Parts: sequence; C-alpha cells; structure tokens
Amino acid sequence: MSYTTDELIKFLELELRATWGGKRIIFNAEEKLDNPVVAKAMDLEKMSRVFVFRDFRQQIHEYQRQNKVSGVIWRKVNFQGKSFSCPEVYNQLIAIEGDKEILMNAKASVLDFWRDATEGMKFYLSIDRTSPISQEYLEQLYQKAEWAELDGGTDEIYLGLCWGNPKEYIYQWANPESGCHRIIATYNQPSEINI
Repeated sequence: MSYTTDELIKFLELELRATWGGKRIIFNAEEKLDNPVVAKAMDLEKMSRVFVFRDFRQQIHEYQRQNKVSGVIWRKVNFQGKSFSCPEVYNQLIAIEGDKEILMNAKASVLDFWRDATEGMKFYLSIDRTSPISQEYLEQLYQKAEWAELDGGTDEIYLGLCWGNPKEYIYQWANPESGCHRIIATYNQPSEINI
C-alpha cells in the first residue's frame, strides 16, 4: 500500500518543521553551492537547511512518480458567503501523469462558480489593473485555457486560466508553452495584492 497525497503533505510539513528547528543538517552545503565565492558569502548553516529540505522533497517527488501518487489537492475557496472546492497541485508536490486531466475535468465547474460569484463585477488582468477587460475578451481566455484555478479574498476573487505543463505553468520562463492568465474580479478598482 502506498502513501496518500495527504500523508505525503504531512511528511513534508513534519520535515520542514524539523529542518527549520535545527534537527536536520548537512555538512557539505558549500559543496552543493558549487561556487566558493557564493559559499563564503552565505550563512552555510541556514543553507544546509534549505538543501536538506530540498533533498527530502525530491525523494517525495520520486516516490510520487514511482507509486503514482497524485499531487492534486481539493482546496475550499470562500467568497462572499459562497464556497467551492477546486483542484490544484499542492505547492510542495509535483503533478504526475493524470493530474492534468483532473484539473481539466474541473474547468467547467470552476468557471460556473466563477460566473455565479462574479455577477455584476468588473474584470482586470493582474498584469494591467488600470483598465477593465471586456466580457468578450474574458470569454476568449476561457476558451484558450486548459484548466482554471480559483482563490478568494474579502472583496475580490481571483481566477487563473492556465495551460501547458502543470509542473511549469507558474514560471515566466515556461511561457508561451505553459502559463496562466490571472484575472481579478471586483466591484471597484482592484487592490495591489499580488496573485
């Protein structure tokens, strides 16, 4: 029997606490940096903690691949009295084969919730918060996206319209093969919160 996604998340959280509590340490941090000048400038004790956790996380990722343990979790999003559970790849795990299909299969229900929750609101791209975008342009973005993500604030709700590789879509260097358009819905001007 293999470990579940939830169990792997608990292992990662326990290891992170132990690492930052000083219970895990490696003695060759300067060798891992592979740059003697940088090694002299860094706090090697703190760097060793980073390397210990990174190495542990890589073992968890390998376990995921070998045992086909999904990196997808279902996160509850709350916005103005409405709730919705949507899938996303947990930030310390990786997407494995089949995870993208889970995300893609949930796209329609994510967009249904978004449309219901944002009725009467204005929409902005997170990269340009000065001018609202049209409903027609938003519909084009819906069509191009392979999957959608949600996050809720107090007065704003955020939609990610994503495509490509679920392991890479959050990185700028992956664009245009993978990426995500971030949309802000609000009744007024969008806040300066980074999404």
